[in-house]
Amino acid sequence: MINLPVGVSGRTALDIATDAARTAGDLVVGSFDSEKEVKFKGRNDVVTDVDVASEAAILNLLQTEYPDFGVLAEESDEIVTDSSFSWIVDPIDGTRNYASGIPHFCIVVALQCDGEIVLGVTYDPVRKEMFYAENGKGAYLNGHRVSVSNKERLEQCVIGFDLGYVDDKAAMALDLVKSLWPNMQAIRVTGSSALGLAYAACGRFDMYFHHHLYPWDIASGLALVKEGGGLVVDKNGQETTVKNSSVIGSSKVLIVEFLELTKGMEWRM
Repeated sequence: MINLPVGVSGRTALDIATDAARTAGDLVVGSFDSEKEVKFKGRNDVVTDVDVASEAAILNLLQTEYPDFGVLAEESDEIVTDSSFSWIVDPIDGTRNYASGIPHFCIVVALQCDGEIVLGVTYDPVRKEMFYAENGKGAYLNGHRVSVSNKERLEQCVIGFDLGYVDDKAAMALDLVKSLWPNMQAIRVTGSSALGLAYAACGRFDMYFHHHLYPWDIASGLALVKEGGGLVVDKNGQETTVKNSSVIGSSKVLIVEFLELTKGMEWRM
């Protein structure tokens, strides 16, 4: 187990990460009903002025407490240092929801050490739900320990996924869902991959999958699902890291069945 260094103030990395997420969450919710400046990074990939302000608030706290750590954040240039530790930040995961007035989005703050996620925080500021996990210490939601689904068959399951920004892969994901239907309880498309993985970590979703994500989308979810007793693998069934883009998060038994049922499908290629 990696011992995480305390910050300049003497507080733990977890305290600092949750504080940063909560501070940003207050800012984001405070601007939720106001007019926002929206820019397009791609056809359906948007960023708002609130994303930028949220990220600045998070980085201000993290860099004050850990001035030597690297930073990988969605709306900023990467900061590389000599430290083995680096923060990964998504100031608003689910920006399309946020910009559209849909109250389903979150703040992500994660810490990696030599490429391994050792701490993950996913904060839903609307519901005030703080999901967090630290390497070897379990996954929690507002102080209560959580775990992945104990379902044994996909036909018993609620499965979450999202379409993302790669049109052909999104179409393949829809084909995959169609091939599984109706041998599941329900499917949910939520618009926030970080919340999707957090929901898988606490059993709200029995499984969450996505074909193309970035490190800031995945980072906190990796810690949450693994510390919740589950697995996160890529579309080939190999353990996922922040360097992978595809994710399938669930219990081992459900992932084995999912991989078997979807073998040979285009989405898996």
